[in-house]
Amino acid sequence: MSTNNDELITAFKAKGYRITKQRLIILNALRNTATHPTAEEIYNMVKPQIPNISLGTVYRTLGALEELGLLQKLVYGGSFSRYDGNVNAHYHAVCLDCGKVLDVDEPVLSNLEERFSSETGFTIVGHKLEFHGYCKDCCKRKN
Repeated sequence: MSTNNDELITAFKAKGYRITKQRLIILNALRNTATHPTAEEIYNMVKPQIPNISLGTVYRTLGALEELGLLQKLVYGGSFSRYDGNVNAHYHAVCLDCGKVLDVDEPVLSNLEERFSSETGFTIVGHKLEFHGYCKDCCKRKN
């Protein structure tokens, strides 16, 4: 996903947040990776550009970016979360062994929510579809 700093600046100003170098670098790093890194992995990604950054700053920045709708927080279990810079609707595949999360390159079932809602009267505010299994690397290790 390409990075649009104007989008970040507009969103931050609208909420009264300051625009900082750290926030721009963290969002750019997240949006320029195909992985779904943990906060610690993001910290290691941006540390060369911002040597004095703390892990706490990374966590606070990720929280602010999530609040602004500029990233998705993916929660799998209670141990840690992963972050996705792609906020467009898409599905994920989650490795049950290593925890890797991959984007699924398939169209989103746009009529699924409408169909279910009209059949059941259920008011839907969103949905998630995840595939669970084992990634190529983990399958190779097991063989």
